Amino acid sequence: MQLDQVTRRRLTDATLAVAIGALVVTAAAFHDGTTPVDYTLIALGCLALAAYRTAPRAVLAASTATTTAYVLHAHPGPLSALPVLAAVHTAARVGHRGLAAIATAVFLAGYVATGPTTQEIVERTLLLAGWFLCALVTGLADRNWQAYLRQTEQRALEAERTREEAALRRAGEERLRIARELHDSLTHSISIVKLQAGVAVHLARKRGEEVPPALLAIQEAGGEAMRELRATLEVLRTDEPTGTPALLVERACAAGLAVELTVTGEERPLTATVDRAAYRIVQEALTNAARHAGLAKVTVELAYAGDELLIRVDDDGAAHPTRPPTPGIGLTGMRERVTALGGTLHAGPRAEGGFSVRAELPLGIPEDVS
Repeated sequence: MQLDQVTRRRLTDATLAVAIGALVVTAAAFHDGTTPVDYTLIALGCLALAAYRTAPRAVLAASTATTTAYVLHAHPGPLSALPVLAAVHTAARVGHRGLAAIATAVFLAGYVATGPTTQEIVERTLLLAGWFLCALVTGLADRNWQAYLRQTEQRALEAERTREEAALRRAGEERLRIARELHDSLTHSISIVKLQAGVAVHLARKRGEEVPPALLAIQEAGGEAMRELRATLEVLRTDEPTGTPALLVERACAAGLAVELTVTGEERPLTATVDRAAYRIVQEALTNAARHAGLAKVTVELAYAGDELLIRVDDDGAAHPTRPPTPGIGLTGMRERVTALGGTLHAGPRAEGGFSVRAELPLGIPEDVS
């Protein structure tokens, strides 16, 4: 049976704690005067390491307290410091540098107090101080490395989103170009054919002549071709959304963006124009947050209030009122879309930091508004 990632991590952490405990217990077994109380303190200090991922500060406190008590009671060798070293490293790795330094000072003070100050005690203390310094430095280095990996992954995801957006934009531009070409050339030609066939049929009937079946077929085929061409042009020019705001939030979360969606008020069906505008506003706001807000938290709120829909997208990124952004194509298009519906839009940095997009869309907009 294949284990999930959480179970594998727990087994790894438990194995690490047992391995450190085995080393310290082995060293204690060769030390004269070790009592059952000492073995109990060793076990508590080492087994606490199994929870370092979920409670690093508690693990640091427990390992430091129990191991320092063991050192003061049994006066062991430098290997007794292994549980505290591991706890200091993991605490520094998650950013608790101050607590790790305090734990180091407490343990070293306890180690120095194990007996009269001799050259051997001083040398061992300096050796342990070097070990603890290495534990702090490697913990901080690991933290910086993990941050670098997360940043690199975020940039890769952003680059992928940018490529997808560029591809969709090019596809939309190509559809519009094809629609224009068909409308300007093919529609004109079919209209001429249909018109001439209609004139010929009319003149034949006016003169009392029998209308040739081929001419009637041309007239009917021209009308059918015109209807099909109009339907094709409508499909090419349509820019319907491919989902809902909830789906956009789900995709953003899957891409690594911390997004939370809340819906308040009595949710109701929207007209196609309002639904399309709401989708595009949330889509553009999330895209901007992914590009400019980094690892910020984003909140998306859809509020149904009376005869209007309030859309609010806030992030706690680096935007600030003293550095207003330059409106780009996305914000300009968003504002044009909202204005066309008779709504209002505010987009700009928040006073407390971060960026906010707030749109108010009136409900009940006729379907032909674009």
